[in-house]
Amino acid sequence: MADIRVPKLNNNDTEYLVVEWLVEDGKPVQAGDPVAVLETSKAADELEAAESGHLHHVAGLNTWIAPGAVLARITPEAVPASAGAPVTSGAVPASASAASPDTPAAPATGAPVITDPARALMDALGVTVAQVTALGLPIVRRGDVERLAGSAGAPPATGGHAGADGGDPGQARAAGGPSPRAGERAGEADSGGAPATHPLSRVQRAVARAVTTSHGTIPAAYTVVKFDVGPLLARTRGLSREVRRPVGLAELFVQAVAALHPAFPLFFASVDGDRARPAEAPRVGVTFDMGQGLYVPVVHDTGSLREIADTLMRYRLAATEGDFRERDLTGANIAVTLHTDADVILAIPFVFPGTVCALAITSPQPEVVLGEDGAVTTRTVANIGLAYDHRLINGRDAALFLAALRMELH
Repeated sequence: MADIRVPKLNNNDTEYLVVEWLVEDGKPVQAGDPVAVLETSKAADELEAAESGHLHHVAGLNTWIAPGAVLARITPEAVPASAGAPVTSGAVPASASAASPDTPAAPATGAPVITDPARALMDALGVTVAQVTALGLPIVRRGDVERLAGSAGAPPATGGHAGADGGDPGQARAAGGPSPRAGERAGEADSGGAPATHPLSRVQRAVARAVTTSHGTIPAAYTVVKFDVGPLLARTRGLSREVRRPVGLAELFVQAVAALHPAFPLFFASVDGDRARPAEAPRVGVTFDMGQGLYVPVVHDTGSLREIADTLMRYRLAATEGDFRERDLTGANIAVTLHTDADVILAIPFVFPGTVCALAITSPQPEVVLGEDGAVTTRTVANIGLAYDHRLINGRDAALFLAALRMELH
């Protein structure tokens, strides 16, 4: 008999929600087969069977389970792993954690489980629990509420609030915020005249925890340098044809930052008390916010521009749906933050916990230049800034890093 234990999926959460069993209780499973989906604060991850046999569930669906706890057992025969096996100490029924904002309240008998996005939209549109229960669905998702609210048989109503659950089961996506329609109504006054509150999504709560930890524990400083990016932008067109992938400033900066690892190892390190812990290889986190929340997936393989372009294209597609796996979001030892919307000329990122640097790339802007011969010309520039942990890196070091980065890009 072999136990399937829950690994530590990230540093932000102390427990995860069991949102889907991919193999039924007692059914055969092969080594390497995915057996369950666990949802963290920002993503969903599949756990695999380490060996072949028959799978026996230990933790229940829609329960919270801690790292190290037994999720399931695999036995050679199709017999129960243990008669009446209890849920492990690391697995907490949703009803037992109702005080937590991330935890689903125990549904009443016959009532469905309602996901966080669905709950937020219900509150905004005035859809009641009774109305969604009438749908006859075991799990009510945001799309179900949208269809219900858009149907003729679902007039707006008030009340009907129960606890919130932990996410959108069965889909590898983090919970997003409400639609524009919901956002418009979320600020309306309630019957008592007070403004209605708007719950933060699971993704935004994760961002809040990271920002709070960063500002509370990392003494950050910031240095910004103006880069002439006109030649880089001109090169991107030829490089896109060469690698047959879209290449822009993001791809070029990721490649250049990774190339500086041998010369600037401390910029890829972490702080451990009074010691620096260098990284063996560069792993560059890149920020994406496509309307489904802020994500920082990691480029692990920086060996070639084509590989970087492939990875960032995949991440852009995933960011549109919040469709990330936990392994996509962990392991960064430096961050490149993208602020390339038009007219953004300065952005100061926070230093992500576990790293010591975050590089900010802002929008390219035209600039008038007076040449040595007195002629007036224009060039395209961008302010490239470096936020850094002042415990490990000083201003001179930051300026040298940025100067080396400029040389690497030209």
